[in-house]
Amino acid sequence: MALKIRLTRIGTRHQPHYRIVVAEARSRRDGDPTEVLGTYDPRNKGAQVKVKFDRVDYWLGKGAKPTESLNGLLKRARRAAAAPASAEATTGGAAAPAPAPAQ
Repeated sequence: MALKIRLTRIGTRHQPHYRIVVAEARSRRDGDPTEVLGTYDPRNKGAQVKVKFDRVDYWLGKGAKPTESLNGLLKRARRAAAAPASAEATTGGAAAPAPAPAQ
């Protein structure tokens, strides 16, 4: 039983929206998944990918292989998730306090 981490389409015509799923490699694209790991909305300008990285790492450890397109999406999402954490580390964990208003 070979597992793939891939996209399955749930959007309507001209309005694509995808789920990130774990499914058997030989099953249909929109077939019954083993587990839903997140979503991908290519039309959204902000955060396009919402994914549970702990579950992705679990399935990768079990031998599931991501598709090429999803591998790129996961890399970008991990980089985006790490960027706010590194920004907090450089500012000491909190934003700089606002200056007191002049009276």
